[in-house]
Amino acid sequence: QVQLVESGGGLVQAGGSLRLSCAASGRTFSSYAMGWFRQAPGKEREFVATISGSGGTTYYTDSVKGRFTISRDNAKNTVYLQMNTLKPEDTAVYYCAARNSRTSRRSYEYAYWGQGTQVTVSS
Repeated sequence: QVQLVESGGGLVQAGGSLRLSCAASGRTFSSYAMGWFRQAPGKEREFVATISGSGGTTYYTDSVKGRFTISRDNAKNTVYLQMNTLKPEDTAVYYCAARNSRTSRRSYEYAYWGQGTQVTVSS
C-alpha cells in the first residue's frame, strides 16, 4: 500500500512558477513509476508527466513540454513537478499517482492516488 500526499499548489499570476511535491509512504518508493495528472472543472482528468522509478525516464504531455519538469528524490520518497511560465489553461487540480511498474500516460494504470492540490493561474 502506498499513500500519497501532494502539496505546493496555490494561486499564481500567468508567467509565474510553482513547485508541486508529492510525498509517498512505504519503503519501496524507487520501484514505483510516478505520474502527475490534472483535472480542470468540467473536463476529464488528463496526463501531465511521468517518471520512472530510477528517475532516468520521463515523458510529458505536449502542452507542458519545455515548461514543466518532473523529478524525484528517492531518498526522500518524494516526486516533484516544477511548473514554469504558467498559463491560465494550466488551472486545475493536480494529482500525483503511483504504479508498481513502468511509466504510463494512462490514468487507469495507476493504482495509488493522492488527494490533489489546486493550482490556479490568473491572467
